[in-house]
Amino acid sequence: MIPADYVFGSAIALVLALNLYLGPRIESERVAMQWGPGSEPTWYAPKWLAMWGMIAFMAAVRLFIWLASTYAPQHVHGAEFGIVIFSLIAAGSHLFVLMKASAPL
Repeated sequence: MIPADYVFGSAIALVLALNLYLGPRIESERVAMQWGPGSEPTWYAPKWLAMWGMIAFMAAVRLFIWLASTYAPQHVHGAEFGIVIFSLIAAGSHLFVLMKASAPL
């Protein structure tokens, strides 16, 4: 286990905690996932996918990085830094989406 995996594990734990804490506060069955230049949502996802899909996405990206590092190490540079940055951005964006979805209208 590399040190970046501690950050990744913490990010997964944060996403899980956010889902459990903010999930019940989201009243709509659809969650805005992206906003356009006019601050209007451009597309929505089902609530369950918006919440739990992030964990699956993060696990898939981490698996891809591990596979690339294992089977094509000559093409992988800065994997630890990438894992840390990805973990922080994914957890931060998930927090943003859930906070916007749980805010009163």
